[in-house]
Amino acid sequence: MTGQRLKFTALLIDLDGTLVDATEALVEAAKHALTIIGFQRVSPQIGVEIARKLQSNLQLDNLLRKSGIVGVKRQKFVTAYLNAFHNLTLKKTKPIPNVHTTLHTLSKHLPLALVTRRNISQKQLIKELKRLQFLPYLKAIVTSQDVNKPQPSPEILLKAAQKLRVSIEKCAVVSDSIVDMQAGKAAGIKTIAVLSGLFNRKELEKWKPDFIVKNINCLPDLLRGFSEKDSDNRNAN
Repeated sequence: MTGQRLKFTALLIDLDGTLVDATEALVEAAKHALTIIGFQRVSPQIGVEIARKLQSNLQLDNLLRKSGIVGVKRQKFVTAYLNAFHNLTLKKTKPIPNVHTTLHTLSKHLPLALVTRRNISQKQLIKELKRLQFLPYLKAIVTSQDVNKPQPSPEILLKAAQKLRVSIEKCAVVSDSIVDMQAGKAAGIKTIAVLSGLFNRKELEKWKPDFIVKNINCLPDLLRGFSEKDSDNRNAN
C-alpha cells in the first residue's frame, strides 16, 4: 500500500459485525430480558433476529408477537434487552480474527474513524475499545449519541469526516449493516460491505454497495489493487 496512491483518503468503520463479533452479547442480552418478563420458553437466539431488525430499521412488533411478547412486556423486554446488550459489550464482544493486524496496516496509510449505531456515550465505548486494544488505530469516534438523526441519515458519517478533518467525498464507509450502506449512498461516498456480520451477500446486494468483501481483513488487498491500477494508468499515460 502506498499512501499517495490510495483511492480513499479516510475510512469510516462500523463496530459490531465489522470489527467485533457481538453475537454472544446479543444472545445473553435476550436471555436477561426474557428472564425479566418471566419468559422461559423463548429461544434467546431471538436476540440476533432483533438486532437484524433494528439494523434494518424494521419494526419489532411481528417478531415479538410471534413469541408472545406484547403490550407492557414488549416495552420492558426491549428496554431490558438494549440496556443489557450495551452493558455486556464491555466484556462479551470479540475482535474479528486478525483484525488488529489489519487495523495496523490500514492506519499507517489512512485515518480511521469508528462509527456505531449504539446509543451509548463515548466514555462507555472507550472502555470497550481499550479492552479490545483498538484505540491506537482510531483518529475519531462517533456514536448515535453524537448525532440528531440515526442512519440511514448520513449525519454520523459527516460528523466522523468532520472530526477527521477530511472531505466526506474522500471517505469510504465499511460496515456489515444495510443502513450504513444506505447512509453511505446518501453521503455520496463509496460503500464497502463486509460479510462478517448479521447480513448475507444477497441481503447486502439489494443496496448496491460498491464492494462486498468477506471481512475487513480483505481491505488492504482491495486498496492495494486500487493503488496498482492507479499506478498502471499513470504509466500508460
